[in-house]
Amino acid sequence: MRGRNLPFSSSMSAQIQRSNRSPLLLFTLSLLALSVLFILVFLSPSNPHPNPTSFHSPISSLKPETSFVVSLEHFLTHKVPKSPPLRDDTAPVAGDVEDASRKLDEALSEAEMERVIRDPYFPLGSPIRVYVYEMPWKFTYDLLWTFRNTYRETSNLTSNGSPVHRLIEQHSIDYWLWADLIAPESERLLKGVVRVYRQEEADLFYIPFFTTISFFLLEKQQCKALYREALKWVTDQPAWKRSEGRDHILPVHHPWSFKTVRKFMKNAIWLLPDMDSTGNWYKPGQVFLEKDLILPYVPNVELCDSKCLSYQQSKRSILLFFRGRLKRNAGGKIRAKLGGELSGADDVLIEEGTAGEGGKAAAQTGMRKSIFCLSPAGDTPSSARLFDAIVSGCIPVIVSDELELPFEGILDYRKIALFVSSSDALKSGWLLTYLRSFSAADIRRLQQNLAKLSRHFIYSSPAQPMGPEDLAWKMLQGVVLRMKGVRWLGYS
Repeated sequence: MRGRNLPFSSSMSAQIQRSNRSPLLLFTLSLLALSVLFILVFLSPSNPHPNPTSFHSPISSLKPETSFVVSLEHFLTHKVPKSPPLRDDTAPVAGDVEDASRKLDEALSEAEMERVIRDPYFPLGSPIRVYVYEMPWKFTYDLLWTFRNTYRETSNLTSNGSPVHRLIEQHSIDYWLWADLIAPESERLLKGVVRVYRQEEADLFYIPFFTTISFFLLEKQQCKALYREALKWVTDQPAWKRSEGRDHILPVHHPWSFKTVRKFMKNAIWLLPDMDSTGNWYKPGQVFLEKDLILPYVPNVELCDSKCLSYQQSKRSILLFFRGRLKRNAGGKIRAKLGGELSGADDVLIEEGTAGEGGKAAAQTGMRKSIFCLSPAGDTPSSARLFDAIVSGCIPVIVSDELELPFEGILDYRKIALFVSSSDALKSGWLLTYLRSFSAADIRRLQQNLAKLSRHFIYSSPAQPMGPEDLAWKMLQGVVLRMKGVRWLGYS
């Protein structure tokens, strides 16, 4: 603290000596010293505008930004360096990679041993240390600018009619995690993960390549070429060669993204929307729960908090709501069957629709008017609809026999959702009879739990404690423990 070690003058020293005989004088001098200290600290040039709230965390009082578009605009306008760094992490020439990998392995082992000596409980309770690669900008900032400059082009659709920019937002977990990791520590709230700047200090290595943006916004051949470049760049890194990628985090949250080359990075920790038991998108042997992490989609609708839920309580006149595409592939074929079974029933609303701006508004209105929201499988066992329902206060009715959910082991989904087997859901009249059997007290309890637990599914900047970013690192703590346990036991 500035002023803490200011030298005393000889006259001040004499006064202090005499103060032993005068308690009143000592008290007066103490007040004088405190006044001088206050002036030096709070009115010095380094702090020209004293803030009475500076005793508290300045970032904790700010309202977190939850809109991907708004957060990205602020990030690109205020956070991006003026120009690329003079030196990035591009690997050394081929002949030096093996030597660099060996030296890094020795340095990591030495650093880990020092941590064990300092803390006998390491790694339990220690924050995860993450090294964020400085990749060339064509893999990072350039892709974010491409999205920012084109996201208003709502006519840009996929083959099934979904707006590509809406899909990118739903799968933008790579942005939220990366933006938090590279923010200055003074602007971060999460304590379970820290960014390190020396590779020998890292538990994990984060690959900040925006695989989903590149898939949707680049021409097909341009995208494939960039994927190959990213693959070579990452797998040439000494840290990758040292572990064969087992301590590297790769965001591939959209099932179509990075598909042409990801088989070469199957050892990495993938960030996924689900495990996709159909094998159509994530192949067996490439993904499994022991190494990979399931993260929730970014909600497509606004949060209905406890105040909103209380206001909407009397307005929820629809028993069961669904809006989306009824014709899907693989496990999602159940949608059309459910639509046929439920359409025309009293207090049930089944609508065909896509995720455009009009569709977003219609989905939000429908969910806030409904008690239960149908959440069947899509092309993969999960869909963004589940998380839209959660943040809307609409009790999800999950009809997906092979679904793996985010943060299982931390969150108890039975407190906020109903799980129904496909066979039961398709029995004539069974599902509506089941839903109507719930008492008002049962429904109110589930809705109250939704209001409490919805924060676990809201990505934000700054990332919030117990938000999805924080829970992701808590889950990754288990991955780190397994890796270190295997290594310490002498297995490769």
